[in-house]
Amino acid sequence: MSERSVLVKNAIGMVESGVFFDELARLVACQTESQNENQTDAMQIYLADMLTPRFKRMGFDCSIHPNPSGHPFLVARRFEDSRLPTVLGYGHGDVILGQDDDWHDGMSPFVLTQKQDRLYGRGTADNKGQHLINLLAMEAVIKARGALGFNATWLIEMSEETGSPGLDTFCAANRDLLEADVLIASDGPRMSTDVPLVFLGARGAINFTLTVDLRDGAHHSGNWGGLLSDPAVILAHALATITDARGQISIPEWRPNSLTSDIRALIKRLPVPVGPQIDPDWGDADLSPQERVYGWNSFAVLAMQSGQPMAPVNAISGVASATCQLRFVTGTNADDIVPALRRHLVAHGFSNVDVTEQERGRFAATRSDPANPWVQKVMESLQRTAGQTPHLAPNLGGSLPNHVFMDTLGLPTIWIPHSYGGCNQHAPNEHMLIAVARQALGVMAGLYWDLGAQAD
Repeated sequence: MSERSVLVKNAIGMVESGVFFDELARLVACQTESQNENQTDAMQIYLADMLTPRFKRMGFDCSIHPNPSGHPFLVARRFEDSRLPTVLGYGHGDVILGQDDDWHDGMSPFVLTQKQDRLYGRGTADNKGQHLINLLAMEAVIKARGALGFNATWLIEMSEETGSPGLDTFCAANRDLLEADVLIASDGPRMSTDVPLVFLGARGAINFTLTVDLRDGAHHSGNWGGLLSDPAVILAHALATITDARGQISIPEWRPNSLTSDIRALIKRLPVPVGPQIDPDWGDADLSPQERVYGWNSFAVLAMQSGQPMAPVNAISGVASATCQLRFVTGTNADDIVPALRRHLVAHGFSNVDVTEQERGRFAATRSDPANPWVQKVMESLQRTAGQTPHLAPNLGGSLPNHVFMDTLGLPTIWIPHSYGGCNQHAPNEHMLIAVARQALGVMAGLYWDLGAQAD
């Protein structure tokens, strides 16, 4: 058995031996809810007391940096030789609110619990479990080889779940510290539980609120019905002009120009995402389900309100609002998304609908070149370990701060997720599949070994 085979076997064995469970349990127990102002200390503890000692054992120099816009950053660097390439890793240690009362079977979000083939706990899928897999795999290579065979830098942030405030500013101010040849990181879901995925970017996201504000207060629907215009009716008709009845986007500026024949060919090889049953008659009729989520834009109404939804009264409300979102791919003019919407509404007679963009949570659309040599190296390594061809997607359907690495740091970006669509990310009962963890530990150990093989 080759050294590589032994390494991969030992990495996978961390699941059966309990090493992975014990390490993940420690991370999950740290209540790093970035939306909870009472957990500020936990952010520092996670970086200083949990990750820094691990990095130092692996031969990394560590520094924690304040973030005036959010929670701190950790930068860990292992330098082996100036002639070797540098791989930048990334992860986020913050999680969303635990939603403690909504977990099944008496489970706690901050106590790692195994039930059959699943490990339950907040952060198991997003993102503690994912960056832990990569760290354990990298540590296994160092122990087996005595070196990585490449230089490595890690950036861990603690504000991703609040939109990564300060990340772009920090990276722009620390380009020398974060200088690398490629980003290889893990976040988001796979498309299939048994096949590794490589994706090269992410859809962008922009949230905005549509508001129809006609008057102060509500008025009796019997005395004033038929005399006062209803803001909820106006808003519903305005929303109906944005898409047709099956969700096909009606605003020309919101339809991207990037679904080229080569991207279509790449997407054609991808499966339909694992998760809830899809609605085949929803979305652009000329596109496949895969093209709709990986190659096209989608509009969603996230929330609507008029009157008192939980306790309706017989009154015509004075105000109605809807929080909406556009997920968009490259080939969309992001700066014109909201202006185009305003022009569209005015053209359709809805000048009384106000559009307010929400700055927090905005992400740019990104996509690395599938022909980049780093992509080929990663694909070949994953196939060698997994014994099957990984899925290769031009971008994730969701959004990540990938623009910071591509645009600000100028790196090709390669993402290898270790979760799946049914993981309950951002919901109660978040979990990681044990089978995915096993395979992920193996393919990441094999990948780090292969990237350093030139130094053997």
